[in-house]
Amino acid sequence: MKSSFIVIGIGRFGQAVAKTLSEQGHEVLAVDKVEAHIEDVTDFVTHAIIADCSEERTLKALGVQNYDCAIVATAQDLGDSVLITRGLKEQGAKQIICKARDVRHKKILLKIGADRVVIPEHEAGAKLALHLSDPKLIDTLDLSDIYGISELHVPDRWIGKTVGELNVRRKHGCVVVAIKKPEDHDEIVVAPGADYVFMAGDILVLLGEHGLIAEVTHL
Repeated sequence: MKSSFIVIGIGRFGQAVAKTLSEQGHEVLAVDKVEAHIEDVTDFVTHAIIADCSEERTLKALGVQNYDCAIVATAQDLGDSVLITRGLKEQGAKQIICKARDVRHKKILLKIGADRVVIPEHEAGAKLALHLSDPKLIDTLDLSDIYGISELHVPDRWIGKTVGELNVRRKHGCVVVAIKKPEDHDEIVVAPGADYVFMAGDILVLLGEHGLIAEVTHL
């Protein structure tokens, strides 16, 4: 489904977001007060505008309330990101996602109206540390501070046994959402039944509490 996005601040992070959304077929308006940054994205976004979004009149003129989501990628200047986020909220933006430079910055942005705040460097570092400490872990997606979805290699002791026999949900507190087959990772078994037999090389997609998923990686 095609959605519309406004990306404010076209540094490396903002440019990556704008480009990826465009490649996925979405409508993207890129805005930055630096002309050189706008020139970097004009070839692949729907619209690109040189403007200072810390000014209320700019956000009003852009009609931010008409976009499905606004991404504020101006993390280096705390004052700017606060003014832009507050302005977006006042102008009726449907969803606001912000980039922050640290936890303090994140708390401020959430308090003034951001729906979600990311700290890319922190999150990338934390994810790398998890992968290094848990070799079976392939990838993770945080749904909240408590729950997440993780991809991991099937534990050796599960090989040859069925989902029902292992009673994964009751014994480990996790749900096997899907399984990627070792022969072809494009082949996915969604919501495997109780009679599914785990095979060597299977990649599990588990939903559950972070701590409980971590326990499975150590089996």
